[in-house]
Amino acid sequence: MYFDLNVPIPLPSGVSLAGAQSKKGKAKQVQSSHSTLFAPAQLAAIEARIDLLVHLGYTVLAFNQCIKSKVEPKTFVNVLDPLLRQVKKQQGIIYLKRLTIFLDEDSEKGFGLTNAHSNLFSPYDIIALAPTTEGSFSLACLTHTLPSPLSAHVISVPLDVPRLPFRMKHTMIRTALRNGAVFEIPYASALDSTAKRNWWAAAREVVRVTKGKGLIVTGGGVDVADLRAPKDIGNLITFLGLAQNIAHDASTTTPKSLVLRAQTRKTYRAVFSEPKLVIPGTPVVEPVEGSDSVETKPSGGEQLPEARPAEVKQAVSVAAGSSIQPDGRQPKRARDIAELTDSNIGGSRKKRKGNKKSG
Repeated sequence: MYFDLNVPIPLPSGVSLAGAQSKKGKAKQVQSSHSTLFAPAQLAAIEARIDLLVHLGYTVLAFNQCIKSKVEPKTFVNVLDPLLRQVKKQQGIIYLKRLTIFLDEDSEKGFGLTNAHSNLFSPYDIIALAPTTEGSFSLACLTHTLPSPLSAHVISVPLDVPRLPFRMKHTMIRTALRNGAVFEIPYASALDSTAKRNWWAAAREVVRVTKGKGLIVTGGGVDVADLRAPKDIGNLITFLGLAQNIAHDASTTTPKSLVLRAQTRKTYRAVFSEPKLVIPGTPVVEPVEGSDSVETKPSGGEQLPEARPAEVKQAVSVAAGSSIQPDGRQPKRARDIAELTDSNIGGSRKKRKGNKKSG
């Protein structure tokens, strides 16, 4: 099972990311996603790309919607829900919904990932962040990867720029990986004649800092000519310094774990299910019919024998064999045994010291 978790989807005709602007400068509310429909030409292009990806061997596809501004409830439009209703279904192919938010210097104080807007992000299966500054990269790795209903599980580093806009520190990378996040390597820029030099340098840096852990390789290409088969991409990223098995896991095992972990956004602190603790041999208390008393039974179903008061008194004793005094004092025989033990220990210590001096 091969995954491609980055299939870019263009906006439908007549829909803008920022929304329509009124004369007072306030954004008007755009049409809802239920009335948003793709044009026949756009839908045909999307289905042609899906057919090619299926022919190449991919079975799990994630449609990617990109947001380059702050998420506002009045201007935000979910274009993937109407797309899944329009696109034709194929047997054995799984469609996922992904939202990618680009973070800039204006997004460091907040870009809409708040509990008040949780209903906007709940329909998406995967939330990805694309930081472009030092502060936004630190915020994405340390804060937004923590378990929550709005946790982001994919961090997309810009690989087509001449130089990375931030330093990838080991502490941030380890924290993000420990929280379950992965780093994305889209291979579309490696096939571009103008950006492939930047892609090789930036991708090597990502592999070096992550040490090959938590990496996924995705498409990210808008043109059909930029698509490649999974095994071809596996051979391509081995030139970044990855082993053959890790390159294979980047499009199979790691994306599968990512999708399963992304489902925990709908649970409390990323718990898959409610745990139940069962201790073998624990007595089960059951009420007795026709009376107010209860009887104690072990977990195997056998009834426990009733303990008598005499047996309880006999069971409570000291190691010397005598019972404890009613006033709580230790009996004489036990005190004698304790004093004899202390004297033997002290004598043995003195004997060792004498042997050391004689030696």
